[in-house]
Amino acid sequence: MNEQLKKEIENRRTFAIISHPDAGKTTLTEKFLLYGGAINTAGSVKGKANSKYAVSDWMGIEKERGISVTSSALQFNFDGYCINILDTPGHQDFSEDTYRTLMAADSAVMVIDASKGVEAQTIKLFKVCVMRHIPIFTFINKMDLEARDPYELLEEIENVLGIKTCPINWPIGCGKRFKGVFDRNTNQVSMFQAVSVGGSKSAAETTFDVNDEKLKEEIGDDLYEQLMDDTELLDGAGDPFDQELVDKGELSPVFFGSALTTFGVETFLEHFLRMTESPLPRMSDAGLIDPMEEEAFSGFIFKIQANMNKAHHDRIAFMRICSGKFDATKDVFHVQSGRKMKLSRPQQIMAQDRKVIDEAYAGDVMGIFDPGIFSIGDTICTPGKKFSYEGIPTFAPEHFCRLVALDSMKRKQFMKGVTQIAQEGAIQMFQDYNLEMSEIIVGVVGTLQFDVLKYRLENEYNCDVRLEPLPYGYIRWVDNEGVDLNSLKCPSDTKKVKDMKGNPLVLFSNEWSIRMMLERNEGLELSEFKKN
Repeated sequence: MNEQLKKEIENRRTFAIISHPDAGKTTLTEKFLLYGGAINTAGSVKGKANSKYAVSDWMGIEKERGISVTSSALQFNFDGYCINILDTPGHQDFSEDTYRTLMAADSAVMVIDASKGVEAQTIKLFKVCVMRHIPIFTFINKMDLEARDPYELLEEIENVLGIKTCPINWPIGCGKRFKGVFDRNTNQVSMFQAVSVGGSKSAAETTFDVNDEKLKEEIGDDLYEQLMDDTELLDGAGDPFDQELVDKGELSPVFFGSALTTFGVETFLEHFLRMTESPLPRMSDAGLIDPMEEEAFSGFIFKIQANMNKAHHDRIAFMRICSGKFDATKDVFHVQSGRKMKLSRPQQIMAQDRKVIDEAYAGDVMGIFDPGIFSIGDTICTPGKKFSYEGIPTFAPEHFCRLVALDSMKRKQFMKGVTQIAQEGAIQMFQDYNLEMSEIIVGVVGTLQFDVLKYRLENEYNCDVRLEPLPYGYIRWVDNEGVDLNSLKCPSDTKKVKDMKGNPLVLFSNEWSIRMMLERNEGLELSEFKKN
């Protein structure tokens, strides 16, 4: 491998940020971008009518509700590294988008609210990281507000998530008494002064050696003694830092700070970059593809987003490059369609802002114009290299509605809208198994996705729709090859449907019906997810 290519790939870092809603994930992302010089002013997530919105929340409904509903890909440079951040929705109703995004990340940053600790959604997302054995870094946020005891928080992470922890820095006080953080490696205490929300690039900062008499004056005898006791206890009883265990996803380095006021953010970013690896190998049907050994270009599509630019009604496919260098002048091979092509308008993404690029490297996430040929999980590689990366699972939705267009004259744009939103993976679309032009049934993981679907059809496709809830809570793909659903014995409270690729599925109202169907049809195989 030539040295220039190797150096570019070694300098790449690609990570996802995960958290429960309101833990401060999007705010932390904004502060990273500030340090990288990618933006000049951080936008707050929930702001007044005239305030700047967070860069990574760009969809209309996100700005209205103050939540992230779609993953954003953001790239910036910091300290010699090229960093790709995948910001994910925290709300559990959009967890499927997060699962897909985690497939494109090499490590994860878990943001935890210091007053709430480990919350339900954190557990769910964390398990996906564990399943992939990727390094997990913990940022305990909002230390400038009233917080739980740091030891209690560490214990909860270890007990609930089943991962060991190693604090890299330690908080001095919390809430109004929060004085800053102590770096256990350098023995330095960083004192911070709060800045206004979305204010200057960094907070006013003073650094003291832990043994400096001035530090005692600054923080007071009580907090100083507490700090001395804490450091002694951590050194004696805590898990030591072990890079090998971090790489395996078995030990999480923990950092304390406050994203909103930039406490501890730069320290976290610097440590994180030193502790993470360059892009990791990926499994394919031709074996492991290692970016440090494979020079040929390859990547996979993990997300599709329509109407990022409302003026053009375009579709962007997000691709994670897994090996080699992408060159915009050269042809690539789309494995699933068997077609050779040039990728149109390759872009570096900064939420809805984009910059056309000529090249990109393993580890990068880039956007490519999609004329409607790409699907989530597709592999794109150098012509002559025919292999596929492991598919990204489609999870079983749990809520179903019949989708009705209120204006029959707009049937064409209604079908276009719902099909495009389904291709993005935001919803799953089904039709009656026996009818061609039948009713449209929509399945989602969380009910908030129905609101987003209605909002987008009305605002992006100018289609008024009605959603009629259906009495089903379970769906199963039929795994048997070439099966005709009409030949199966189905309980009365089921519905036979097919997905967009014509795969047969059955909707059930309860688990009892699933068991009944398996008993009545010997040899029948049903599964909760379909590999794309």
